[in-house]
Amino acid sequence: MNTGIRLAGFAAAVSLVATGAAGALWLSAESASGQVQVYRAPRLPGTSHPDLTGIWQAFVTANWNIEDHGAEAGPFPTLLGAWGAQPPGQSIVRGGEIPYRPAALAKREANFARRLDVDVDALNTVGDPEAKCYMPGVPRATYMPYPFQIIQSTDRIVIAYQFASANRTIPIGRPTEPPIDFWMGWSNGSWDGDTLVVDVTGFHDLPWLDRAGNHHSAQLHVVERYTPISPYHLQYEATIEDPQVFTRPWTISFPLYRRIEENVRLLEFKCVDLTEEYIYGGLLEGAGQ
Repeated sequence: MNTGIRLAGFAAAVSLVATGAAGALWLSAESASGQVQVYRAPRLPGTSHPDLTGIWQAFVTANWNIEDHGAEAGPFPTLLGAWGAQPPGQSIVRGGEIPYRPAALAKREANFARRLDVDVDALNTVGDPEAKCYMPGVPRATYMPYPFQIIQSTDRIVIAYQFASANRTIPIGRPTEPPIDFWMGWSNGSWDGDTLVVDVTGFHDLPWLDRAGNHHSAQLHVVERYTPISPYHLQYEATIEDPQVFTRPWTISFPLYRRIEENVRLLEFKCVDLTEEYIYGGLLEGAGQ
């Protein structure tokens, strides 16, 4: 009986301590929230705009699949083991799922089934363009597992990507029209407070959004937003609109991290030479027969 009373008293004391701790944490959070200040990035010299110059990188697994995905064996597990495996990852899509039209969803599944196929008569339209070292497109270039560099001046921004030496020149405040369609689209920039807004049109339908076969048409319209939230982070958002493929606009978002290693620099990853045997090896084998 005394043991039961002692246990009941102990449980009550634990409950009281837990309640008190929770209250203290709530008060601490409330107090802290009243003192939080919005981060104000250093200004680009000679302007009132934040300086986004630096080398940045996303640490998400969206290049494999921008939606939720589990770990899976790669296409050649008997040769590569875990080297070619797909890492698990969470969706970067707000709401979790891409709002595909039914026919476009079916095309996504067909893309995935043929993601590593090579057809020399249809190199641009069969298989994942990444495997062939084509330009990654927008927004995919931002969440590939490679760094990229932002170089900022008063009237334009250049973004140089490590993968395939892709790059974009973005004029600020003087919109121009795309003369033709491009792998990386045609970018125009403006400022919304401290947020860099990049309006991208002028795509063709060849880039993919990831290795899972997610895709778009030539009607793609992307509006990117780069917002500094600390000395070492940008919040990246991209709203994607394509009425031919999707039922409504949808948005992806994730943080970008500043690379701060000593002497960090953007290195070259010119992968064209690395893909020649992959793309044309079948022709060489046929010629030898």
